[in-house]
Amino acid sequence: MTLAQRTAQWVTPIIKGLDSLQPLIDLGVRLWVANVFWKSGVESLKDWEMTVDLFTNEFHVPLLSPHAAAILGTGVELVFPVFLALGLAGRFSAGVLFVFNIMAVVSYPALNEAGLKDHIYWGILLMVSLFHGPGKISIDYFIRRHWMGK
Repeated sequence: MTLAQRTAQWVTPIIKGLDSLQPLIDLGVRLWVANVFWKSGVESLKDWEMTVDLFTNEFHVPLLSPHAAAILGTGVELVFPVFLALGLAGRFSAGVLFVFNIMAVVSYPALNEAGLKDHIYWGILLMVSLFHGPGKISIDYFIRRHWMGK
């Protein structure tokens, strides 16, 4: 038995084990990132006047009035995390939240280094769902598998 064959004997079960965890990791990534945006949306609703005030004085969203930006931003934070968590239109939802995340960084110039790192982490995790898809534990997978026959 060659070195390559012996190596394959012990590496193959490890790879299969990691492959079996992939759907859970995909789900975990989606749930973790969705939770971040969902909680932000809920906080925005709790004190709507403060939210509009933040969009008036802190966040500088181009082309939108502060009130319209607050409505749009809160809507994105409440709708797309649910879609992402369920894996419904998973790539699209991840893409919307990815762009929203970038807009949050660009529109808030006072963001400190720790806050910027958080946004970078969220962006990286969103890219996983964007480029890889929502995985096997998702409505998208169910639709693709059962209704589209793929």
